[in-house]
Amino acid sequence: MTAVDTAASSPAQRRILRTEIPGPRSRERQVLRDANVAAGLGQTLPVFVERAGGAVVVDADGNHLIDLASGIAVTAVGASHPHVVRRISEQAQRFTHTCFLVTEYDGFVDLAAALNRITPGDHAKRTALFSTGAEAVENAVKIARVATGRPAVVVLGNAYHGRSLLTMTMTAKAAPYKDGFGPFAPEVYRAPAPYPYRWPGGPQRCAEEAAEALRDLVETQIGGHRVAAIVVEPIQGEGGFIVPPPGYLPRVRELADRHGIVFVADEVQTGLGRTGDMFACDREGVVPDLTITAKALGGGMPIAAVTGSAQVMDAVPAGGLGGTFAGNPVSCAAALATLEVIEREGLVERAREIEALALPRLRALAGPDSRVGEARGRGAMLAMEFVRPGSRTPDPEAARAVAAACHRQGVLVLVCGTYGNVVRLLPPLVIESHLLDDALGVIEEAVRSR
Repeated sequence: MTAVDTAASSPAQRRILRTEIPGPRSRERQVLRDANVAAGLGQTLPVFVERAGGAVVVDADGNHLIDLASGIAVTAVGASHPHVVRRISEQAQRFTHTCFLVTEYDGFVDLAAALNRITPGDHAKRTALFSTGAEAVENAVKIARVATGRPAVVVLGNAYHGRSLLTMTMTAKAAPYKDGFGPFAPEVYRAPAPYPYRWPGGPQRCAEEAAEALRDLVETQIGGHRVAAIVVEPIQGEGGFIVPPPGYLPRVRELADRHGIVFVADEVQTGLGRTGDMFACDREGVVPDLTITAKALGGGMPIAAVTGSAQVMDAVPAGGLGGTFAGNPVSCAAALATLEVIEREGLVERAREIEALALPRLRALAGPDSRVGEARGRGAMLAMEFVRPGSRTPDPEAARAVAAACHRQGVLVLVCGTYGNVVRLLPPLVIESHLLDDALGVIEEAVRSR
């Protein structure tokens, strides 16, 4: 795609409101959606998208929305990045599918090699490709169980790992992810998550006390010799963008080493530059045994991976891993192009710039008399937690109201958190500063008008 083609196809990188949101055309299409799509599939904002590029989504009514959701952290390199689109097109013209388990292709091997290179640690690694984050998490547990010969899996409070039976069990929040879907998978145990803002002993004691609670669960309640894996999000996503205090992840690594447990880092949302490091574990130099990637990996195409120690990964015999669409060739091409864009365009560093621009403004909204109890995050993974003023009582209604006000003004944000009281921001790493500034102004007005 030439520079002229790119300029012609990419929407203007500015907020434009031509109708109310949702507009009449989106509302018409919503009627068809409601009549044909299962009710269990919800929606954040009922607008129908016609085009998207960079950090802007254009709906059916011609409104240009600033995208601070990135398809839930997927379009980190921007929607329809021209380099990614070109590589998708080239691969699709050659072949769209063969199944790597039947006949092989270079894209799968090349992507595995790239992930072996960039994931934490300089030891010998292997990679297995899958289609979704939940599928990768489930396979990481399978690998850990075979490698250790043990059954138990330890996860944290506030965790989100997916919607399959096992990953739904590993996920902490009941509604809407677990209600009515049991019985759940056995041998999954949960330790308290290090949540500095809400830790009973205060943020200064959070790392030590949370690690001690984890140790007690592993050694006393389960037995370290029975634990196959400890699975941790280095920064919790759906649980509320909770950043663990310094020192917690190294303590998890030490505990895993003491008992021969596989330490699994679920970097589905945090990985590939989102937090201002290629992987969130890099910030404290923690090297997991297995690292899980998905979301941003495909630049908009479905692909996921488990990468880790060759010894652990190769414990599974041939035929034990795979899937019909695992490492689809078109998705592999998109992922390779995405990794090239992240490195070539300096998007890891750009995530730190986004934090420097946005986090001080979000923190200025917090205070003892504010509904924003805390603004937090790292890189381009930022959030505000809403509480009743003067307390730490969660205020999900305020979070929903602020998100709705942003949506009406053409800024797409998401609500998350165990209590549903957190507004999260996941801008594409390519977002232009003027566009981010505009979006932050809308957010500030939405908060201050509450």
